[in-house]
Amino acid sequence: MGSRAWRYATGVNHNTLTMEKYEMNFKQRALAFLFAALIPALAGAHVAAAQAAPKRIEIVARRFDFTPGDITIKKGEPIVLVLTSKDVDHGLKFKDLNLNIKAPKGKTTEMSFTPTKAGTFVGQCSVFCGSGHGGMKMTLHVTE
Repeated sequence: MGSRAWRYATGVNHNTLTMEKYEMNFKQRALAFLFAALIPALAGAHVAAAQAAPKRIEIVARRFDFTPGDITIKKGEPIVLVLTSKDVDHGLKFKDLNLNIKAPKGKTTEMSFTPTKAGTFVGQCSVFCGSGHGGMKMTLHVTE
């Protein structure tokens, strides 16, 4: 049976077949476009998540010094402060940032935070550690 005879016998006309073919092409093109748009977006989300991992800042405390003494970070960038005390109990307090991390003698303590304001902040030892305790300070610079 020829195609014209088949269409006549089934009641399907040429315009219906052409429209179905167009709809199928349209659906296929729409799906292809959707996948083409979603795949890079999903891959980009994975990369962005990897980039958003908190930055670790390691600080060593010993009588009467913090190393490093100056740190610069960006506002809104998540960080993890890692404080290690080498000799006696120490702490590091940034009053204006409402941060206070303490490390017992010979131990390491971590604290996560994300700075919400820019500026220069002076932190000091928050656990009395001897005669030079009052001069044990470090500076945190938070940039825009």
